[in-house]
Amino acid sequence: MAKSGVGEAAGRPAFKKAKVPTTHTGLVRQARKINRALAEVYPYAHPELDFRNPFELLVATVLSAQTTDLRVNQTTPALFAKFPTPEAMAAANPEELEEILRPTGFFRAKAKSVLGLSAALRDRFDGEVPGRLEDLVTLPGVGRKTANVVLGNAFGVPGITVDTHFGRLARRFGWTGSDDPVKVEHEVGELIPKSEWTMLSHRVVFHGRRICHARRPACGACPIAELCPSYGEGEIDPVKAEKLLKYEKGGQPGQRLSPPPDYPGKPAPAAGGAA
Repeated sequence: MAKSGVGEAAGRPAFKKAKVPTTHTGLVRQARKINRALAEVYPYAHPELDFRNPFELLVATVLSAQTTDLRVNQTTPALFAKFPTPEAMAAANPEELEEILRPTGFFRAKAKSVLGLSAALRDRFDGEVPGRLEDLVTLPGVGRKTANVVLGNAFGVPGITVDTHFGRLARRFGWTGSDDPVKVEHEVGELIPKSEWTMLSHRVVFHGRRICHARRPACGACPIAELCPSYGEGEIDPVKAEKLLKYEKGGQPGQRLSPPPDYPGKPAPAAGGAA
C-alpha cells in the first residue's frame, strides 16, 4: 500500500509530489499503481446501496439521484416490503408510492421512473431485469451510470460507474480532463484492465467519500498522497486532515444498514435511528 509520507514538521510531505505522465504508457502505469494502492486501502470496497436482487439494486440506484445512499437505504426496506417485484411495483398507487419515496427528494419524478421501469420490466422483459446495457438504458430513469451499477454488481459484467465522486477523482489523478461522464468512462477504461472496472469504481468512490472530498480533501491523511498529482489541493496538516475523514475512516457508521461481513465500520442506523 502506498504510504502518505506526510512529514510531521509543518505538515509538509516527505515525498516528491507526483506529476501527470506525459505519455499514454506512463499514464497507464500510474493509473494501475493508484488502483492497486486503493485496493490495499479499501479491500472491503462494495456498492453502498442495500439490495438482495437485481430489481432492488436497479430501483435503489434510480432513487439515489440527488440524495445519499444512506437515505435510500433507510427508505427501501418499507418500499420493497410493500412492492417486492416489478409486477407489484407497476401496480402501485402513485400517491402511496410518492409518500414512501418522499424522504429521497424529487419523489414525484422518482415515483414516475420507478412505476415506468417496473411496467417495462413486466411488459417487455417478463418481470426480469435484463443483463445487457443496451436493454437497461431503455428503461425509464435508467442511464449508463445506473446500468453499469446494475451490470457490475448484480450480473458480474465489468463496468465503470462515473458518478460525481469518480469524475472528480479521475480528474484529480490526471486520468481525464473531461466533465462528460461517457468520455470519462471511456478514457479511464483505456487505462485499467476491464476485469478491474467494477472494483475500481467502488474503490475510487470510497476514496472520494471518505478522504478526497470535493471541497476540502484530507490530503494530509491520504494513504495514496505520494501517487496523487493533486496533493495539496486540500488540508495537508495531518492532525487537521484526520478530522476530515468520514465513515469508517473517521470512526463513523457507513451508509448501508446491512453492510458486507468484511466491512470494518458500523452499520448505518435505520430510519429514525441514532447514528
